[in-house]
Amino acid sequence: MSIGTSTVKTPTGVLEVRNLETRFHSKLGPVRVVNNISYTIHQAETLGIVGESGCGKSVTSLSLMRLIDPPGEISRGQIFFEGKDLLELPESQMEGIRGRDMAMIFQEPMTALNPVLTIGQQIDEQIIRHKKVRRAEAKERAIEVLNRVGIPSPEQRYLSYPHQLSGGMRQRAMIAMALSCHPKFLIADEPTTALDVTIQAQILELIQSIQSQMKMSVQFISHDLGVISSVSDRVMVMYGGQVCEIATTQKLFRHPRHPYTEALIQARPQLGHRVARLRTIDGVVPSPQELPPGCPFQNRCSRVKQECREFNPPLTTPAENHLVACHNPVAG
Repeated sequence: MSIGTSTVKTPTGVLEVRNLETRFHSKLGPVRVVNNISYTIHQAETLGIVGESGCGKSVTSLSLMRLIDPPGEISRGQIFFEGKDLLELPESQMEGIRGRDMAMIFQEPMTALNPVLTIGQQIDEQIIRHKKVRRAEAKERAIEVLNRVGIPSPEQRYLSYPHQLSGGMRQRAMIAMALSCHPKFLIADEPTTALDVTIQAQILELIQSIQSQMKMSVQFISHDLGVISSVSDRVMVMYGGQVCEIATTQKLFRHPRHPYTEALIQARPQLGHRVARLRTIDGVVPSPQELPPGCPFQNRCSRVKQECREFNPPLTTPAENHLVACHNPVAG
């Protein structure tokens, strides 16, 4: 696969995405679901990605892992991991990186885990493939990692099938599988969705603890601003397949510059503040086939101007370490 653009710029992070575009072919023509996005993740850093459903968060992550299947394709861009452009590698080399150096916790473990194989068999398979060890050693490592992620009686759970575990235990098993080969970069795609708040807090604490121990870089995806604010060093806000804003977590929540980011934060319930009705963002997220020319947020934005309807704003830097794509940003 060779779709990268020529450049002499040296990658600056563990992972650097440049001008990534992912599209899906339909009867009406190609539809861009990820549209020209660029960002960097540094060593041991957690980048939170937030946005409403359909904004391109999960497709971005699947693109990084090169798991986009037809009718989808990565049509443009570069994805540098430790200096190598993953989009230039043959699939045989990518298979060696995927699961070993880069791993992903999928959104729904019941669909990601194989229902006809035990948890142990699935972890063993990954360890044997990437670490080239005997099955007895793979089993020992699998039980060790199951114990590490807080699964009780790991020897017994090693023999369990996915349907025999609770939702929280299945998610821990997914995390164990992702961490079994000590990856350098982890993608966590909505890892606490559908879990109750107690289990959610345990899973978040687990991911952060293991990240600290292993010095992993993490891309953490969620639609929950509370979760994002608690786990992220920096936050990237997406809308309509594009990047709206990137800033440190503290700066973004205290001084959002994009109207969409500001609206998301204002719509979030706040502890200790009782209101008759929560604020909402007027309108609905347009489908990728129906994105207007210009800024994708224009039809829901209270600050829209004529130039917003004609020209898609580039990412600019209104303040240090703060990027925003807006013709009329919120005052800092």
